[in-house]
Amino acid sequence: MNRFFAAVSVIFVLIAPLSAHHSFAAEYDDTKPIHVSGTVTKVEWQNPHIWFYVDVKGDDGKVTNYAFSGGAPGQLMRRGIMKSSIQVGASVVVDGFKAKDGSTNGFGQKVTFPDGKMVFTAGPDREEQQKK
Repeated sequence: MNRFFAAVSVIFVLIAPLSAHHSFAAEYDDTKPIHVSGTVTKVEWQNPHIWFYVDVKGDDGKVTNYAFSGGAPGQLMRRGIMKSSIQVGASVVVDGFKAKDGSTNGFGQKVTFPDGKMVFTAGPDREEQQKK
């Protein structure tokens, strides 16, 4: 019986990271682009995707926190994008796509800084899909 529970535990440990991974098409709507300006409040640099959070002030003065998903950390680092590329407190403009569920989550494809520097947080596979 102990071997059974050990085997089941190992299976769950191996499967858990797979369930956290999601595809663009499952989560985001490529017919609903988003373009927001704000201040970075948090950056999570971990697998399977990075997440960065941006406070956006609306026309009415209300601040809404958006959560943007990006590529995998290893994929981004191979392209020269490091954890330090997006810093808490930075003013940014984010271009991407809205979540299908209507939440304030999104896919943050491009981050532009006040000096014009741009960081593309989308993976090469997503960029290639958009060129087609």
